[in-house]
Amino acid sequence: MLEQIASAAKAKAPDFYIVGHPKCGTTALYEMLRAQPGVFMPDRKEPGFFSTDLRYSAAQAGSGREPESYAEYLSLFAGAAPGQLAGEASTSYIWSRTAPSLIAAARPDARVIDIVRDPAALLRSLHMQLLENRSEDVTSLREALELQEERRAGRSLTRLAARRPQALMYTDRVHYGEQLRRYREFFAAEQVLVLVYDDFRRDNEGTMRTVQRFLGLDDTLPFKSSEANPTTRRRVGVDEMVRRVTTGESLSARLVRGAARTVPRSVRRGALAQVERRVVFAKPRPPDEELMLELRRRFAGEVRALSEYLGRDLVAEWGYDAL
Repeated sequence: MLEQIASAAKAKAPDFYIVGHPKCGTTALYEMLRAQPGVFMPDRKEPGFFSTDLRYSAAQAGSGREPESYAEYLSLFAGAAPGQLAGEASTSYIWSRTAPSLIAAARPDARVIDIVRDPAALLRSLHMQLLENRSEDVTSLREALELQEERRAGRSLTRLAARRPQALMYTDRVHYGEQLRRYREFFAAEQVLVLVYDDFRRDNEGTMRTVQRFLGLDDTLPFKSSEANPTTRRRVGVDEMVRRVTTGESLSARLVRGAARTVPRSVRRGALAQVERRVVFAKPRPPDEELMLELRRRFAGEVRALSEYLGRDLVAEWGYDAL
């Protein structure tokens, strides 16, 4: 990787990187920034090129999910106009051990943006997100956490997660102190902006203005607020039934599919999307408060370290002082 970066020294890597965390508003920020006239961000969010330790396995190679060479990665930004800032958003960069040094090798003057959230709330939301995209099939967060070491050994994985088992290592995601130290090793303090998810939710405009100033953009330009990837709950059993019907794994499904061949494909896809929205996905259940308390106790040290790093009392703001 370093050899590829060195050989392409004249090519310009992105000016800024949204590195994480997942389920903290990174997609919304990506959408809001790419709509700014002075910014270019590729259509593909999450290229994940620099997180070489978290890349998909060979089974996923060639699928187009991730650029395979530095030249291919740089081609994502070929559409940037002169004078535009180029940027990308890959949440794998915050928990990758290789990404900070590789980003610094490509752009030592890059700006880095991270968004943090109460660890317990983040893990709950992440679990539901992974259920939704079918990387996870264990509906209980407690049970999913208990399976982490077995999954680290390559067992009890879904078909999708088998390509990147690290995705189900939930607690690896919230080592805030260690993750920020990795970036501070390669980037000066003024190059790293850490936002708090609660601020982003409460004051979308104020947070966006902070980001604009950090990137050197005009902070008087209008922008449209965005909310992306709202948390939902996938009904795993219902989803399996719908999948069996749509893939033809039952007699009734084959009969339905035979009749459906007379319907245009676009109409069929639209109908399936409606079924998923109405039947497969539902509002999240209330959190398991006992588990949330256990997670807050487990990650109290991370919150204290983050509070010290930011000079802000997140211990009190997130209720960790009442444990």
